[in-house]
Amino acid sequence: MARVLRSVNNALAVLESFSVERPEIGVTELSHALGLGKSTVHRLLTSLAARGYVRKNPDTERYCLGFKAFEVGSLAAGRGAIRDIAAPFLRTLMLATKETVLDDWEVVYIDKIESDQPLQMYSRVGRRAPLHCTALGKSLAAWETEDWIDRFLRRRLRSYTPSTLTEPAELRRELTKIRAARWALDGEEFALGLKCVAAPLFDHSRRVVASLGIAGPAVRLSNDRLPRLAALVRESAAGASRALGGNLVI
Repeated sequence: MARVLRSVNNALAVLESFSVERPEIGVTELSHALGLGKSTVHRLLTSLAARGYVRKNPDTERYCLGFKAFEVGSLAAGRGAIRDIAAPFLRTLMLATKETVLDDWEVVYIDKIESDQPLQMYSRVGRRAPLHCTALGKSLAAWETEDWIDRFLRRRLRSYTPSTLTEPAELRRELTKIRAARWALDGEEFALGLKCVAAPLFDHSRRVVASLGIAGPAVRLSNDRLPRLAALVRESAAGASRALGGNLVI
């Protein structure tokens, strides 16, 4: 019989302690549940957090699963909870706009419905994309705390096209504008010739947990179409939010 590594076993036990009923867990609670010392649990959580498998809620000082856990899990499980809930709204949006529709969690694509247009954007489920120059990413970032935004804007932001926003003050104004409008635009900021429109999804606690949007060639997502497309995206995001328990007015 193969030898079981205790450290790996304990790390997996930590991950398996999270559930729908218990999405956040504190160090002391985990220590009691697993029969491990608090220092051991803290080291395990720190290691898992460093790899993105868990993250610490700065408001509660408790831990929840991180996006890396979803990214790895989505390779085994074909569909996830948010993905299932949002799927009908994605399809409705695709039929209304005739463009490729994306659903994203922390700029990890978790679902995609292709349009029947001959010219389409390329993306794949599980792929990551930059936060600062995608509509999906900016619609997530706009709802983060001021402290988080301050830390994010201190990072060096890569320029992908001449339209990419990399100056902190400029990007901060953009995020403020997005929060007020409740939709975000990527106007060829990530890739030349590509435009995207996205809106946030809210859960029952009024937290933004994902974003939903459409993407297509700039020639089709022309400026005169943007107000109508933005309204359709917001409507679909609001429907998905209500299905998640987030009863917000669009």
